[in-house]
Amino acid sequence: MLTVISPAKSLDFDPVDVPPTAPRFADDTARLVRTARRKGIRDLQALMDISEKLARLNRDRFRDWEAAPEKPAIFAFAGDTYTGLDAATLSEDALRHAQGHLRILSGLYGLLRPLDALKPYRLEMGSKLATRRGRDLYAFWGDRIAKALEEDAAANGATCLVNCASQEYFGAVDREALTLPVVTPTFLEDRPDGPKIVSFFAKQARGAMARYVIENRIEGPSDLRAFDSGGYLWQADRSTPQAPVFLRPDRAAQAA
Repeated sequence: MLTVISPAKSLDFDPVDVPPTAPRFADDTARLVRTARRKGIRDLQALMDISEKLARLNRDRFRDWEAAPEKPAIFAFAGDTYTGLDAATLSEDALRHAQGHLRILSGLYGLLRPLDALKPYRLEMGSKLATRRGRDLYAFWGDRIAKALEEDAAANGATCLVNCASQEYFGAVDREALTLPVVTPTFLEDRPDGPKIVSFFAKQARGAMARYVIENRIEGPSDLRAFDSGGYLWQADRSTPQAPVFLRPDRAAQAA
């Protein structure tokens, strides 16, 4: 199976003793960096809906891009999904498997392998950064990401794509160009007023699911049903083969 996850806004650039690999869309990334460099601080504020302080930081990042530090992506991203993934505790063998079977969607990089070199940046996939290819990053990437996923699946013998990414990021995968069957798990909290998706917990669960697929060398959708990390259990009555649903007891109620 091939699994995709979203990137994170939070970053950790403390060094790790793991050599990075080269991202496949380096020329496209450089083109986007040049476009972003032409934006002033107020332009970046409006583009990313961020504070002046963050806009200034990202203006400086784009300006100084060539001199920026690099780190393997799976260790550099530090948001909720990556808490669930917990890459620092993966074995060397699991990391090697992840390099072939896990992909990270990115507004700036398009598609990353776990060990691909990442520089500090912020550019969400939903950003309306206009280029010659179109009005936003979805237009910029077009069908490139879908085709790259097809190539990676063929190279690694994957016959299914597990979508553990957000709607914003998976929207960059051109479904017309993608022939792989897609399985999208949903993670619910069992609240008193009914099961709910809680974003914070769902993001962590998507990272934990990605880790489960990697560590257990999952090959078919039915094998996802045994996932029970964090107390989640597969719900047969709520699930379909393409959309497995996992439910766990309300964490707030348990803590009370």
